[in-house]
Amino acid sequence: MFLFVDFPSWLKPEIIPGTPLRWYGLMYIFAFGTAYFIYRRQLRERAFPMNKDQLYSLFCWAILGLLLGARIFSTLIYETSSYYRTQPWLIFWPFRDGKFTGLQGMSYHGGAVGGFLAILIFCKVKKFNFREIGDMFAAAIPLGYTFGRLGNFINGELYGRVTASPLGMLFPNAATVPTKESWVVEIAEKVGIDITGLASVNLPRHPSQLYEMIFEGIVLWAIIWVFRNRKPFKGFLIGLYFLGYGFFRFLIEYFRQPDSQMGDGGFILPGITTGQILCFLMMVFGIIWIVVCSKLPGREPFRIGDSEKNSFGQGKSMSERKNERNQRRKLRKKLQ
Repeated sequence: MFLFVDFPSWLKPEIIPGTPLRWYGLMYIFAFGTAYFIYRRQLRERAFPMNKDQLYSLFCWAILGLLLGARIFSTLIYETSSYYRTQPWLIFWPFRDGKFTGLQGMSYHGGAVGGFLAILIFCKVKKFNFREIGDMFAAAIPLGYTFGRLGNFINGELYGRVTASPLGMLFPNAATVPTKESWVVEIAEKVGIDITGLASVNLPRHPSQLYEMIFEGIVLWAIIWVFRNRKPFKGFLIGLYFLGYGFFRFLIEYFRQPDSQMGDGGFILPGITTGQILCFLMMVFGIIWIVVCSKLPGREPFRIGDSEKNSFGQGKSMSERKNERNQRRKLRKKLQ
């Protein structure tokens, strides 16, 4: 009896086999679209003074910053070879060794830094309050992030550590482990895999992509969404996002397979992955950000129903627009 789950054999990285169209790229579109509609809803809720052209421009800046940061950070930090460092013009070249690879290798932490800086610059140029804009992004990003991790799962990448847990999944492209190790023999026996005559074996691993999708995406989004109209001051949700993501990711790193090129403990502390160190820095930043924002002038945030003039609300609060809709419905009934 096998005490693990097989990776779905029907799930392939390509949307259409034999073409460069991949589910991972489509997941990016879903992620950006989800974040956009959640952000737009918040603008409507708060009657926030931002028109549609400014909204489109903001998202263009944010997406560009995210992609640049994610790709540059991945190739220069996680890629320890000199391939990209000596040929930086190839960072955004979608071919390698004569084969189309797309832009494989995107770092979340780099994307967070790039997106953060891009939004900050946009707000400085367009004269928007960065803390308020950032808070609405913090309430929109996590749910979109779930699609990115779903894309990783479909690719069968970023899988977790070897486990004998019933939650373990056998990823077909996972790195095999040598059967001469005693712990390998023990786990193989527990899950019911026969390793007789094998030099190495593929063992079940934690589906850490799904753990991240649930906790860093859905759960974190739900927490921030609850606080979106209860935040005590502008910028609070930004700090809550960095603190919450760092916390969840730090814990899930214990289930996730460390990047092979970085080693099990990264290059700073033994037993601590590079991702955990970056997550610890995120949590520290989140705490410092919350403390600083709590003391800045102009702390009072926009609330749902605030009546500021803008192109979404036409100068009317949510309650006023709701009353007008109700009056129009009553009028139509009378006319009928």
